[in-house]
Parts: sequence; structure tokens; C-alpha cells
Amino acid sequence: MRPALTDLLRGLAPQVVGVLTRRGGDFAGAEDATQEALLAAALHWPADGVPDNPRAWLIRAGERKLVDQLRGDQARRRREALVAAREPAEPPTPADRDDSLAVLLMCCHPALPQASAIALTLRAVGGLSTAEIADAFLVPEATMARRISRAKQAVRDVGIADRAEVTPAARRVLYLIFNAGHLRNADLSAEAIRLTRMVHRLRPDDPESAGLLALMLLTEARRPARTTAGGDLVPLDEQDRSRWDHLLIKEGTGLVDDAFRRGAVGEYQIEAAIAALHDRAGRAAETDWPQIRALYGVLERMTGSPVVTLNHAVAAAMVSGPAEGLAMLAPLDLVLPDHQRLHAVRAHLHELAGDAVRAVDHYRAAAARATSPAEQRYLTLRAARLARRGGA
Repeated sequence: MRPALTDLLRGLAPQVVGVLTRRGGDFAGAEDATQEALLAAALHWPADGVPDNPRAWLIRAGERKLVDQLRGDQARRRREALVAAREPAEPPTPADRDDSLAVLLMCCHPALPQASAIALTLRAVGGLSTAEIADAFLVPEATMARRISRAKQAVRDVGIADRAEVTPAARRVLYLIFNAGHLRNADLSAEAIRLTRMVHRLRPDDPESAGLLALMLLTEARRPARTTAGGDLVPLDEQDRSRWDHLLIKEGTGLVDDAFRRGAVGEYQIEAAIAALHDRAGRAAETDWPQIRALYGVLERMTGSPVVTLNHAVAAAMVSGPAEGLAMLAPLDLVLPDHQRLHAVRAHLHELAGDAVRAVDHYRAAAARATSPAEQRYLTLRAARLARRGGA
């Protein structure tokens, strides 16, 4: 299927789900009917051409699927009559009511486990098939189908709000989707950016949503230089910055600057500001590490996240030396015992301190716990190079 057609269908998917849910009152049935309509469009439109009103075409196709689902069910005959009696080409949804955002927020409902929310968001809002989602998360299709089915059952009674608010849970799900694709699936990261653009477009005055979009863009801008032609990771300080996507950097820095001017500052804005400082540096040596260290200090107080503490320790080491960074890692043995990231950061800081023996030990420990093949190769090679120089 052509990329332009794929983008069109994915953009229309949440709108169709929203309309069918309002008409039939059944989110799970509406989502299933929408998937059937999308499949029909993918089969027919390449040969027949895209209809003049693709949204109305999908809604009509979805309604027919709903009627098929409802037919023969005595308890739902009333609902069937209501659905069948409506004119497919009803007036457009009012501007102050956005089904796409409402469906996104329903899929990201705080009551849902994060894994279920991610899967349901990608299917109902992203327009991805169950097979595509399963492939992205490296699980069997049957497993993903059960996960999506349970998620739809869980939100059956939530409903679509007339004036939905962008919740922290929704932003969290979008960021998790982006991170899942950060190293292993560029399409998944692109889908997270597309959905976050939709949120920002519908809620332009929400500074945290702007901060989240900025963070994604500023991180994604480095993708062209993040790996070698063979797929090996290239650390940030060794990347060819001329290969970064400077249009994404310009857009991302503009978003974060505008978000900070709005007043209330949240964690995604701070993370985006840190990413902007990295991206604005023409060379690694020009990175404003004191400012990055200060921002991580604020973020650590705000979130209490041990992952933030790891990054804060690296920034502190770049400003005041590796000994200070290593000292900051000591408390994390209680909350991140034997964690890959903790070993990797310790290895990096021991390497900076000139302690090759300890660095090799921690690189090897991190590699043994890495789940990404690319990360595993990088850590193993790092250990091997240090060992060859007499570290172990």
C-alpha cells in the first residue's frame, strides 16, 4: 500500500472509531468495525481510487459492519435500528468536539495497564493492524490480540467525553510508544510523533504536550547518525552532527522555547530543554554541561526517578569529574540493583576516571543484561576495546 494512502487511513481511523462509538454506544464493536473498514479500503482504493469523501466512505463501511454484528442479537435490535436509520453523510462533527482526541484519551485511560494502553492506542488511533503491533513489540500475534481484546473490554464503559483533557497517562503512553521504537523500530517512533502532533494540534496551549512533542523531535533528529551502516550504535559524543535532521531540531527547539514562556514547567519540557542543549551544540566539546546538570537536578527533584539520577550523575561527571558522578550512583544500588543502565553508566564513568579494569567489568555486566541486540553489541565491543588496551 502506498505511504500516502497508509497515512490517510491512519489519520482517519480515530475519527471513524469516534463516530461509530457515538452512534452505536459500543467502543469495542466500533473499533472492530473500523478495522474491517480500513482493511476494505486498503483492498479497494488502490484499484478503484480514493473516494471524494474518504471519511464518509469509511463510516458507511463501518456502519455496515456494525449492522452485521448487531443483526440477530435480540437484545440489540433497537441499537441496530438506530444505526441503520441514520444517514451516513451526517453533518460534520462540530469544531469544539474532537473524536480523535477523545478516542486517544479513552485508549490511554489511567485504569488500563500501560502495555494494554499502548497496544490499544496503536490499533484504534494509529490504525496499525494487530500483526503490525505484535511485530513491533516482538510478541506473537495471538498474544497481542488477547491484550487488545482485554483492553477493549476494560474501556467499554468509559465513554467518549465531550471535552476530554490530555492526561498525564496519555502523554506517558505516547512517550513509551516513542521509546519502544527509539532503537529498533523507526516506524513506531514516527507513529508516536504523529499521534503527539495530533494532541498538540488539538491542545496547542498545553505546555507539557508541546514539551513532549519537542522531546520526541529533538531525539528523533539524531537518528541518522545514531548507528553505523552495519547497525552498530554510535554514542552521542562521537556522532557526525552534520547528519542530524536540523529541520526537526529547529522545530523542536522552537516548541520548547515557546512552552517555557507559558509559565508552568513540567518534566517533558525539562527533558526537551536538555535535548535542545545537546542538539544546539555544534561539537560535543561545546555542550553546555553545567546547564544540563542544573536541569537534571530540577528534574530529579520533580520526579524522584532513578533513571534521571543516572543521567544527572553523568552530567555531574562531565562538570566536576567522574568521582562525583560515581558517588551519586551509590544510592541506586538499593533501587536499581544489578540493572543494565546502572552498570553501563558506572562503566562509562570508570572509563573516564581511567579505571579500565572496573570499566570492563561493568561493560560486560551491562552487555549481559541488555535486551537490545544493538546495545548488547555496543557494550561488548566497548569492553573488548578496553580489555585489549590492558584493562582485563
